Amino acid sequence: MNGRSAGAEATVPALLRGHARSRPDVTAAICGDVRLTWGQLADRVCHLAGALHAAGVRPGDRVLWLGQNCHRLVETLAACAEIGTIFCPVNWRQSVAELIFVLEDADPSVVFWQEDEVGATIRSARAGAGVSPRWIRHDADGPGNGSDSDDVTFEQFISGAPPLPTLAPATPGSALLMIYTGAFEGHPHGACLSNRALVTAGIANAMVREMRPDDVFLNSGPLFHLGTWMCTLATLVLGATNVFVSRVDADLLLGVIADHRCTGAFLMPTTVHDLVQLNAEMGCDLRSLRWPASLPQWDAMVSPDDSAWARRPGGTGQTEVGGMVTFSALGGEGLHGRPFPLMDLRVVDPEGVDVPVGEVGEMVVRGPMVMNGYHNRPELNAYKFRGDWYHTGDLARRHGDGSVTFIAPMSRMIKSAAENIYPAEVEACLRQHPDVRAAAVIGVPDERWAQSVKAIVVLEAGATANAGALIAHCRSAIASYKKPRSITFVDELPMQGFAVDYDALDKEHGGGGYPGGGYRSA
Repeated sequence: MNGRSAGAEATVPALLRGHARSRPDVTAAICGDVRLTWGQLADRVCHLAGALHAAGVRPGDRVLWLGQNCHRLVETLAACAEIGTIFCPVNWRQSVAELIFVLEDADPSVVFWQEDEVGATIRSARAGAGVSPRWIRHDADGPGNGSDSDDVTFEQFISGAPPLPTLAPATPGSALLMIYTGAFEGHPHGACLSNRALVTAGIANAMVREMRPDDVFLNSGPLFHLGTWMCTLATLVLGATNVFVSRVDADLLLGVIADHRCTGAFLMPTTVHDLVQLNAEMGCDLRSLRWPASLPQWDAMVSPDDSAWARRPGGTGQTEVGGMVTFSALGGEGLHGRPFPLMDLRVVDPEGVDVPVGEVGEMVVRGPMVMNGYHNRPELNAYKFRGDWYHTGDLARRHGDGSVTFIAPMSRMIKSAAENIYPAEVEACLRQHPDVRAAAVIGVPDERWAQSVKAIVVLEAGATANAGALIAHCRSAIASYKKPRSITFVDELPMQGFAVDYDALDKEHGGGGYPGGGYRSA
């Protein structure tokens, strides 16, 4: 043996080139009428990386994706990996004000944007943001029609571009994927995950979910969340096939699953219910799809999934640790299983000392899936990584057999379907209304969405704003799914010293169910 093998640690570009050599004719990506082999995908990535480099994009720069799911999104991730650039898929459901914040915070060199469905919002954010990236429209065959005449389309951008010149190879530790997390301090933070983190997360999920190289994964969940990425990356690691759809539509999904023989998909329970209803009439063949036991009608349409993940799904984690740090499938008496073997997890008190078995403390972790840090947040990074461990802000209990049960976030989070909603952000929005003196937000159980947002509001003296006006105010300032569904007006909020007593609010106003429901991906 010699030391030269030490440079072979996997990166996204190394994986892509490896598949292009060993599986050149295997289908890598399907998106509408587009079907790309691993060889074709690698060639497109090489030219896209060359086009970005020729446009002046350099290591450490940011490239944003402002659009829905598409094969070009993953191509851009891989091209950014080639040149050491950070790729950020942005939540296209956000309001103009939220998009302006992300644009100014990320300060990108290039933005790939979409006209269909979200063009008007993006153009308004573009006009209001104090940054000047290059804008490239991805969803058109001809010239772009943005606010500037020099807009070009994605295909124009890469057409005729020279391949990427020989550069230093991507390093495992360089930041690659930036995902904006929920606004747990009133505004979002961009968590930067490295090549190493993404490849390791792909390996972990492929192992636990017992995925195979001939799998076909349907990317029907949003790729601005890590929930879908976990299986996207596992599919990438295995050299299997990723299928992309721009949005969740039961009619479309039925056809895609049947036509492409999808074996896995990111589907929320509400979507499964809609598929059952529709397929009772359409009779599409969904037997390629492996799924854990669910609704009897759904189980009759799909094939059983007997993987470790299906037998005991879930775990605990967050974007900052590559999605999941523990997997229930790894066993133990704890509800959320054990950490993936390459990850180290402790449960500590406020001084960083391990708490006794059975007691509750904060989960702190380290290992290859932990993020590099938040973009442009030096003080927050210093706080979160104190003592050389990443402090998750999540409470857990270690059991006698070493397994873990997640208890709750140290600061509350509302889970509405697949969306994380942080009360601090909604409360800050409500307080911006001139009639509001104080506001607190809780999650209340919701039969369809797991939880919905309820606001408890104290109005200024003499103010006349009603619930409808405040909900409309929130809808105009933040993503619609974050707005309160109901508002109760009170004279004062219950307090514990200087802090709002959320336990008292939950008890009085029907809150509960934290952290709420979750996704189901198979």
